[in-house]
Amino acid sequence: MTQSREMAVRGGFWMIMVLAMGVLPFPHAAAEVDSARPNIIFILADDLGWNDVGFHGSAQIPTPNLDALAYSGIILNRYYVNPICTPSRSALMTGKYPIHTGMQHTVLYAMEPRGLPLSEKLLPQYLKDLGYSNHIVGKWHLGHYQLRFTPMQRGFDSHTGFWTGHHHMNDHTAVEHGHWGLDMRRGYDVAYDLHGQYTTHVLGAEAIAIVQGHNKSSPLFLYVAHAAVHSANPYDFLPAPDETVANLGHIENYRRRKFAAMMVELDRTVGSLVDALHARDMLENTIIVFSSDNGGPADGFNDNAASNWPLRGVKNTLWEGGLRAAGFIWSPLLQNVSRVSHQMVQVCDWLPTLYEAAGGNVSALPTDLDGISVWHELSSGAPTRRIEILHNIDDIWGTSALTVGNWKLVKGSHYNRTWDGWYGPAGIRDEKAYALDTVANSPAGKVMEELSLLPTPERITQLRREATVSCGAGAHMANECDPLERPCLYDVESDPCEYNNLAEEHLHILQSLLARLADYNSTVVPPSNLEDDPRGEPQHWNFTWHNFGDEPEPEVLLNEHVD
Repeated sequence: MTQSREMAVRGGFWMIMVLAMGVLPFPHAAAEVDSARPNIIFILADDLGWNDVGFHGSAQIPTPNLDALAYSGIILNRYYVNPICTPSRSALMTGKYPIHTGMQHTVLYAMEPRGLPLSEKLLPQYLKDLGYSNHIVGKWHLGHYQLRFTPMQRGFDSHTGFWTGHHHMNDHTAVEHGHWGLDMRRGYDVAYDLHGQYTTHVLGAEAIAIVQGHNKSSPLFLYVAHAAVHSANPYDFLPAPDETVANLGHIENYRRRKFAAMMVELDRTVGSLVDALHARDMLENTIIVFSSDNGGPADGFNDNAASNWPLRGVKNTLWEGGLRAAGFIWSPLLQNVSRVSHQMVQVCDWLPTLYEAAGGNVSALPTDLDGISVWHELSSGAPTRRIEILHNIDDIWGTSALTVGNWKLVKGSHYNRTWDGWYGPAGIRDEKAYALDTVANSPAGKVMEELSLLPTPERITQLRREATVSCGAGAHMANECDPLERPCLYDVESDPCEYNNLAEEHLHILQSLLARLADYNSTVVPPSNLEDDPRGEPQHWNFTWHNFGDEPEPEVLLNEHVD
């Protein structure tokens, strides 16, 4: 059975029989094929900074459960996402750069009558074809003005969470464009009963319930899309449990302390989820991916307190701090683990990568995907075919960025360069301040120990050093470039903090990247952004954010039209 399972995961004997015969060879074959496929758990943090986890070198925010998984898996040190929320989530779900789905410009607002195009087949739909049971807990943010754009009509079997881009963690309401409405759903229904329950706890408990109730005859895809650590509403930007905040007194800045408390709560849910998977004997055949959706909003950006230090920029900029994400992959199915990977990976790669890991035939995927499978390369440590990444093209804001190998091109700037700098806090960088024992004693750490997967303290220390970006204290303004005036060029392998503009020294490389960028620009689908539709105002729908496009026009609006 073990050999058959291994073959099935790789699209082997059983799937060959099924495809060749067109029918299942005997009644219980489906269960055998499906149960051999790995469970996939994708945990997405919202607005997490590069420097907000312990495995990247700071001892300021304790994240022992995430750290335990990272050290036991593969830390992705050259892993890129898109600069802001909706574009990243669209890339994850479609395997395409946002420029090819019209989702490249800013975020999808709650009153926009649009969504991720229905012509796109999404990751859960591909996995559904392979027999997966698919569940999402948390944030969607890819369209809800009609139910056909919401998760349960895009491949998921259940959804507990919210449709819009953010909400308050206790009252579950979102303030957007001067409007206020409740946004917490259980399936299609408003989950009024969850009022007052902290969102991270709700999502953590729901994820565990899904694992505990899962029928193991089919594989599980669980997408845990946290609200943390995104800022909430103007009356309380960083809601966190008082006790957790009080236990982080070593962080002097109060806003940063509350941010840290939100992250601590997220980390705890990860430990509990790993425990639940282990209790059901599911971990041995599970892949866990952890990622942020974009770089952190640092130094008060969006009234938040993330840190991308020492990387440049913040969320919604095309600097490394806006694009380079904290992320890792963990699985006993991977061969070369407990290492820091410098392989280039982009968020759009997860669709083909996870599809192949699930036993799917990647050659049967659409040829217009921008993502590539890196499953075997991540497992072995071999170089991937990913040699370039288009970070984005936004012709409305006049910005774009492209990385090819170690060279990165940046054109234009958001916010008139207001957020183009370097922002802390650096956190506690003294290795002695990092509590190694908390990693081993965390729920995830204990499970890793039991499975003999947690590295030694000495190896953990070495991995943490390798995963820590250090740019030195050089005079980073010496070759400063204004991307509003001319394109900038950086060697992000030797200069990940983008201190030293090399455009004038390497004109031929600059011209080559500009030509490549022009190639991409010729394939751009126009941004699909639309003006807010007054039909979506929450006051028309019992002060909830609603699928207003499925309903008759509210009477108040009809009266306004008559007037």
